[in-house]
Amino acid sequence: MREIRSVLLVTNPLSGHGKGVQVGIAAANLFAERGIQVIEISGDSATDTENRVRAALADPAARPDAVVAAGGDGLTCVVLQALVGTGVPLGLVPGGTGNDLAREVAIPDETAAAVDVVLGGKTRVIDLGTVQAEAAARPIWFATVTGTGLDARVTLRANRMTWPKGPLRYTVAALLELVGKLAVPYRIELHGSPDHPDGTVIEQDAIMVAVGNTRTYGGGMLITPDAVIDDGLLNLTVVGAMPRRDLLRLLPALSAGKRIEHPATTQYTAARFTLTAPDAPATADGDPAGMLPATFIAHPGALEILVP
Repeated sequence: MREIRSVLLVTNPLSGHGKGVQVGIAAANLFAERGIQVIEISGDSATDTENRVRAALADPAARPDAVVAAGGDGLTCVVLQALVGTGVPLGLVPGGTGNDLAREVAIPDETAAAVDVVLGGKTRVIDLGTVQAEAAARPIWFATVTGTGLDARVTLRANRMTWPKGPLRYTVAALLELVGKLAVPYRIELHGSPDHPDGTVIEQDAIMVAVGNTRTYGGGMLITPDAVIDDGLLNLTVVGAMPRRDLLRLLPALSAGKRIEHPATTQYTAARFTLTAPDAPATADGDPAGMLPATFIAHPGALEILVP
């Protein structure tokens, strides 16, 4: 349990296509009404936001009791880059499109109820992952799912779209991406797997490969259904080559939060994965994470998060 007397409230004007601003204002007012000291940060870009959070946490004597992300999974990912290793817990006030981390740890959607969770001071320790693309300057922390291939292209397209609202954007983006090339040759290397020898290599054509610390992404899409957020491992789902008509049948089920059932899909669990594929982008918690090849590593107990 933590005593919460001060919070660093981080918002993103773009979260939820403007919803994040409204949620941030409401959360700030609710914290102030409860006598909580509030420092607000709303950066001009992801880099600016990360730098401001990092600066606010630089002095241990002046650190807030919690850092609260009032937005979606993308904002949380930005905050994580500065928060991990500081010992300050993360609070969530959902205000994005997907809010999958909040859903995974049972944070309520209603702003006042989410603020109450933060002030309750109850914490849970969870795992995080990192993704290190070969050409990237540094690894990126992620809390939910990293997508690669078609998966990542869909997410990046959906992030650019202004219509439709909500998770349906991902379905529309997927349909638009289906006109291009689907399967590409993947090389998947496993280390620290409970089910396969260390160094196991899988080579196959795949449409997309997702690495999950949580079960869902994109607003409840059940892509790594067996992922456990505090087991010290990452889960990987391979959607192998299949006809477009089969993929078109899978997408609505995935969007509806149903488990994917198809002979071309396989699941793996490991502490570390290395993925290689030509011209395959990667995303972390819905944000760009570079191009494959990349290495994905589980970090047990990396984050303390405020929960009901």
